[in-house]
Amino acid sequence: MRAVIQRVGRAKVSVSGETTGEIGLGLLILLGVAPEDDKTIAQQMADKIVNLRIFPDAEEKMNLSLLDVQGSALVVSQFTLFADCTRGRRPYFGDAAEPQEAEELCGAFKHMLRDQGLSVESGRFGAMMDVELLNHGPVTIILDSQELKRKR
Repeated sequence: MRAVIQRVGRAKVSVSGETTGEIGLGLLILLGVAPEDDKTIAQQMADKIVNLRIFPDAEEKMNLSLLDVQGSALVVSQFTLFADCTRGRRPYFGDAAEPQEAEELCGAFKHMLRDQGLSVESGRFGAMMDVELLNHGPVTIILDSQELKRKR
């Protein structure tokens, strides 16, 4: 699983002009799923993301988590996070999970965030989406479940 996490003042995702998800202060999470990912990995990623201390405290130090600031999450599935651009000019997406598997795991991931008390919005799986955000900081972090495993 790969996630690009952006700390936002606000973010919105739309499909064909219709807003499908919108948040204020929180995290925009672009989420990609690999074939070997499962619910255990999704839970590890969810736990890591909600507890990342990337929000400023009273002294403007990144000391607070999404839970601490009572922020929201906007989850947008993005298979292109597994693009392989090492050969030629057209990205290869064979390292991404099959759509049905990815949709199921993205849904489970969103439920895992909600189970921790977060308000969670999302895009529409498989749709062409427009994502708008106000990146606060800017703060952008990339998480890869393979790296989390190696560092244990």
